[in-house]
Amino acid sequence: MKGCLKQNLLNMLKINLNLGSFLNSQIVRRVSNTSSLFHTPKIMGNWSAVPSYKGNNLFIKSLQNQSENYCSSTQKTLDSEQTHFGYETVSKEEKTERVHSVFENVAEKYDLMNDVMSGGIHRLWKDYFVDRLHPTVNIKLLDVAGGTGDITFRVLQYIRNELGETSNYPVDESSKLLNYEKDIYSDDKVKEEDRKKCKVTVCDLSESMLSVGRERALTLGYNEDIDWVCGNAQELPFPDDTFDAYTIAYGMRNVADIPKALSEAYRVLKPGGRFMCLEFSLVENSLIRSVYDLYSFQLIPVMGQIIAADWDSYQYLVESIRKFPDQETYKLMIEEAGFRNVLYENLTFGVTAIHSGFKI
Repeated sequence: MKGCLKQNLLNMLKINLNLGSFLNSQIVRRVSNTSSLFHTPKIMGNWSAVPSYKGNNLFIKSLQNQSENYCSSTQKTLDSEQTHFGYETVSKEEKTERVHSVFENVAEKYDLMNDVMSGGIHRLWKDYFVDRLHPTVNIKLLDVAGGTGDITFRVLQYIRNELGETSNYPVDESSKLLNYEKDIYSDDKVKEEDRKKCKVTVCDLSESMLSVGRERALTLGYNEDIDWVCGNAQELPFPDDTFDAYTIAYGMRNVADIPKALSEAYRVLKPGGRFMCLEFSLVENSLIRSVYDLYSFQLIPVMGQIIAADWDSYQYLVESIRKFPDQETYKLMIEEAGFRNVLYENLTFGVTAIHSGFKI
């Protein structure tokens, strides 16, 4: 029985990786042809041609209705001291504690699981996210919930590429389209002095996640450029008006009090500073959402159990995505925190989205 389950999983993983490769090629094509900053890309063409399956698949229809109920439930009003932990209603304090426990448990397998679950597409989403940030040489960046360093290392490598330095960051062939090497400076000393003007602070609730990040930074030669801080996004341990940019990738849905975290982001940014968030979001096409839900609920917890020996953490992951506000609702929340020029961009049908705003 167990052997059969593993074989079925492996077969599904092969399908996922094949799909991932196809999506990678479509995303890279989209990135290489970018003409404007924020809009909704149609990565895989016109889905109006997809058959509607009217009346001949009750199971998909059921999943579709389930998904709509999950998304609408995020709009329900909770007690001011309550929030969601997956589909459970818990106190904000309890959610913070349980999220901390989740990431302490998954830290060692976190990056591997991201690759397996997304077929590697998360790498391209993050490359694209940093491209949208377009960090400058003298940036002072706060990367929140960035414990393993995925965004931070990309930012630092982006800047090294701008200075014409050799890449330290291992990238696959498709990511080379996001290599912005420009031979701006020929003098190594000038390059080093300019690079030292860039300072990145990583803040994460989990010390285990930070430990993984520190080890990776040593391997990649980035450790001198990074400050590692264990802290809560709702109570950032930094003075007002400190940073030029604030990034958070796949961390905002884990925050117990999103408005408070957004308010803290606004506080620590300098006037003119930029807020950028990469987060799972609402898939708008109902048929694609049904397939996505089926994959998420039926396979991701199983992968978590087999690869990381942790079903519950990945069940929470799937549920937390459905509880996160949709794109328009989250946009309004960012604006209510004080940010202006707030825009969002859907990637891969809205599976993930980039939100951006400025402190003006």
